[in-house]
Order: sequence, then C-alpha cells, then structure tokens
Amino acid sequence: MVSGLSIPVLADFGIISTLILISHLLRNRIKLLQNTYVPTAIIAGLLGLIFGPQFLGILPFSVNATGSYNINTYPSFLVVLLFATLFLGKRKKKISIKGTIEHAGDTFFFNLSSIFGQWGFSLLFGLICLHPLFSYLPHGFSILLPAGFVGGHGTAAAIGTVLESYGLEGALSIGYASATVGILVGVLGGMILINLATRLGWTRLVQTVAEMPLSMKTGFVPEEEQQSMGKETISPIALDPLTWHIAIVFATAVFAYRIAAFLQSLLGISVPIFCVALLTGALIQKLMNVIKIGRYIDRHVVHRIGSMVTDFLVAFGIAAISVKVVLHYALPLIIMFAFGTLFTLGLMWFVGRRICRNFWFERSILMFGWNTGSVAMSMVLVRVVDPEMISGVLEDFGISYFGIAFVEIAIVSLVPQLVMKGITILPMLVLIGGFFACIVLSRAMVGWFSPSPTVLRPGEAEIMGGAVVE
Repeated sequence: MVSGLSIPVLADFGIISTLILISHLLRNRIKLLQNTYVPTAIIAGLLGLIFGPQFLGILPFSVNATGSYNINTYPSFLVVLLFATLFLGKRKKKISIKGTIEHAGDTFFFNLSSIFGQWGFSLLFGLICLHPLFSYLPHGFSILLPAGFVGGHGTAAAIGTVLESYGLEGALSIGYASATVGILVGVLGGMILINLATRLGWTRLVQTVAEMPLSMKTGFVPEEEQQSMGKETISPIALDPLTWHIAIVFATAVFAYRIAAFLQSLLGISVPIFCVALLTGALIQKLMNVIKIGRYIDRHVVHRIGSMVTDFLVAFGIAAISVKVVLHYALPLIIMFAFGTLFTLGLMWFVGRRICRNFWFERSILMFGWNTGSVAMSMVLVRVVDPEMISGVLEDFGISYFGIAFVEIAIVSLVPQLVMKGITILPMLVLIGGFFACIVLSRAMVGWFSPSPTVLRPGEAEIMGGAVVE
C-alpha cells in the first residue's frame, strides 16, 4: 500500500519534472531564451509560479494538513542534500596555500575579496541606508542580498531557513527572489558587459562576441561532443554505481538530520542542518578514506548529483516564492538589488583592472557571473570571451576555489547566526577588513598592475600568439 506521504511528494516532483522537460524544450526552440542563456530550471520555476496557486491555479500542487502547499517545504530538504555532496568524493591532490598563490594568487585574492566585500558591505548598506529609510524592515534583511547573489539558490534556501527560525517571516521567499534576480543580472548583465568590452578593446581573445557552441544555446549536446558523467567505481553486477553514489548522499543527509536533532537535545539550541550535512559529508569521506574505499566515491558523479538537486531546488524555490512577501518589500528589494549589482560592477572596474596580472576582463567577468549568479553561469560568460579556453582563467579559479570555499562556508554558517542574535557590527567589520586585507595581500604577494583596460599585460601576447589588440 502506498503511504499517504509518498503520493503528494511523487505528484509534486512529477509536476516540477514535467515543467523542467517543457522548459528545456522551450529553451531549445526559442531564440530569445537561447541567446540570453537563461537556465532551464529558472524557466521551470517561473512556469510553476505563474501556473501555480498564486496566479492561475492550474498546477495541482499538493496541500498538507495545515492548508499550506508542500512545495514550500521541499527546498529545505534539498539544500541539505546539496550540502551533503560538497565534501564527498575522491579529490585530486590538494594544492598548498603557497602553491595557490604562486599559480593563481590574483584570482584567489580577487574572488576572496569579492565574497568578503559583498557580505560586509551589504551589512553596512543595511545599517546606514536600508533600515533608516525603511524602518519596518526586519533585522537581518540585508544579508539576503549576498545569500542570493554570491550564494545562489542553495545558500539562499539555507540562510532563509535559519532566518525564518529566528522569526524573519518570508525570508525564504526573499532569498529565492534575490537568487533569481541575481542569475538574471548575471546572464543579461554579463552579455551586455561582454558586448561593451569587445567594442572598447578590453577583451584579448575575441574581437566580437564569438559564436558559442550550439549545445550551450540549445541545451542538447551533439554525439561527437558528449562526455562521460563519471566513473563506474563499483561493479554493476553487485550494485549499480549510480545507486551507490545516491545512497551515500541520502545516507549523509539522514545522518545529518539525526546528528542535528541530537545536538539540539543536548545543547538546547537549534543547529543549522545544512552545516551539519556539510561536516557529516566530510566525516564520512574521511572514514571511507581510512578504510581504503574513499577512492570508490567518484567526485564527478557526486557533483552531478549535487547539480541535479540544485536544478530541482531552483525550480521549487522559484515556484514557491511568496509574491505577497516580495511585493511587500518591493522598494527596499529593488534598492538592495541595485546596490548589489553596482557593487559588483565597481569591483570589476576599480579592483579587477589593477589586481589581475593578465586577462583582467576575462577574470573580472568570471567574478561578475559568480557574484551575481553561480559558478556555472560564470563559466558560460568566460566561454564567450575565451572560446578556446587558452587564457588559464578557469584553471586558476579551480585552483583557488577550494581555499575560497572554506571561507565562504564559514561565512554562511556563522554570519547569519550572529546577525540574528543582534551581533552585527563585529562580523561587518571583520568582513570589510577581510576585503581590504585581500587587496593589500595581493599587491604585496602578486603585484599591482596597470589600470589601463586596453594595454597588454605580461604573458598575454604569448598566449594570443603575438597578436596585438587594436
């Protein structure tokens, strides 16, 4: 007999899956969606919002015993699954801090400063601008900007859940709105910037906006370009490799819930489950390594599972946005989103031109895409200005990201908790101090370069084959 719970869950995931399929086909056919590179999950989420209960009421999303829609609860579990994947899987040989600075010091300090800056200056902007102008704003409102912009839908869900546990009603909806607007700013704004840069001679590897691979526009990869999703690390005769990896991820999430409940009963305080999931994943991978089976957890497969979870998280998150809450905070949200966009643009122009040893625009557009949308979106933007992937920008980002990720995780785990407890000035000063420290350290350890946006920098001419950009 099918349990009462499984029917609505299956129905809701079936509806959102259908919307994802329809959205991907629309993206494959509609030129506007192709040329703007809008992710399929966002289209699906918007369709869910429009055709869902808040507008047309056509989609039969399930309702629970309290009368609220179950789709409001799914993102909180999906974000636990997502964070459970972050430290699972065999990784390549670690690079030391010294090695990171030697290979990608400018990228490391630039992107780390962007995280510190967006979080720190968002808190400052909230204190000196938003709250004086809009006295009705709840405490901690401004941190939903970096939660959505630099964090994305996963971080927005995690932080929104924490803020709602402290009584900030509607935080999840605001966080989802922030992340959705951020991605749209990243996609549309990024393409505008690239078109401007090619006309002004800031780009090094393209003179005009290059034709992207057709697969990146249509969403379907031709047979000759298709790649493997990962390795079969165990024998399919014993257990399907995908089952093995999915089981590990779900087991990690369940353990995280159990550990969080135990800690809450022991300490008497609520512990963010996504943080516990992160640490649980790291612990399970460590134990697997100790018993010599850690190498059978393929990082690429786990990453694909995390990406799959993210797609559903984005779709459900947007579909579940409370339009009433967003409209209530419409004016401060517009001002806040404008600040986030201008801050990121300012970081590109005033810091990126000086801190980057070469390919300043290519490195800056990666930061812009990441700080407004997602890592995946930043890679799309870099691919436009570096079609052959010869600049080394993505490689440097990959080298530096592992160290940056630990700082980002610490910020996401600690800052919302402190702010909601009324401790705002201290984390704000630490974050802003970290922003300036990154810039100073980069100048001391890597160098400070010509602010001219068109003058060639060391190493560019060799990579360009000696061609000079006019």
